[in-house]
Amino acid sequence: MIKIDQVIRSRRRSLALIVRPDGSLVVRAPLRTPDVIIRAFVESKADWVRKHQAAAAASPPRAARGFSEGQLLWFLGRQYPLRVDPAARAALTFREAFILSPRAMQQAEQVLTAWYRSQSQEVLAERVQFYAGQYGFTAQGIRITSAERRWGSCSAKNSLNFAWRLIMAPLEVVDYVVVHELAHTREKNHGRGFWGIVRMVMPDYAEKRKWLNENGKKLRL
Repeated sequence: MIKIDQVIRSRRRSLALIVRPDGSLVVRAPLRTPDVIIRAFVESKADWVRKHQAAAAASPPRAARGFSEGQLLWFLGRQYPLRVDPAARAALTFREAFILSPRAMQQAEQVLTAWYRSQSQEVLAERVQFYAGQYGFTAQGIRITSAERRWGSCSAKNSLNFAWRLIMAPLEVVDYVVVHELAHTREKNHGRGFWGIVRMVMPDYAEKRKWLNENGKKLRL
C-alpha cells in the first residue's frame, strides 16, 4: 500500500499527486472527496508514485549542495546572510541574518521556504486589507502559492493569489503587486480602465513595475 503523507483539500475539481524532493507523497483533492476515493486513486497510480519516489531518492538533496554559510538571501528588498549556529535551538530564526541550526541544514530549502511562506501570508494579508480599506476594493481572501512565472493573480471570484517569493522584494514593490491584483477585482483585463485604477492608487507604479522586471529573477532560493 502506498503511504500518503499529506492530503490538501481545496476548491479544485480533480485529484492530483505530488511527490516532493524528499519522496513524500501529497494528494491534492476537492473539498468533499471521501478518503476511500482518495485511497483508490493513489493505488491506481502506484507505479507512477514508486517511479517518482525512486527518482527522488536517487537525487542528491538540493539543500546540501545549494546553501552555504554566508550566502545572501533576500527579504523585503534587502539581503541578509545565512548563518549556521551550533547553539541554535530552533531550526530557523531571523535576527538581521537567517540563522539555521546544523541539523536543519540538510532541509534548508524546506525550512526557509516555510518561513518565507509564513511571512508572505502575514504581510500580504495586511497590505491587501490596507489597500482594500483605503480604496474600497473587495477581495475574497488571499492564498500564497509557489508560482514561478507570475507574482500574483486574481480569480473570477476575486480571490487573490501571490507567489511567496514576492516577500523578497521591497515593500513598495509588494504593494504594487497587491494594488495590481486588487485592480483586477474591478477590471479583469489590462485595458485603459485597469491601468487607470492602478495609477489612481499608486501614481508611480511604473517605477515599482520596472524594479520587479529588472530584479525578479534574483528573488529565489
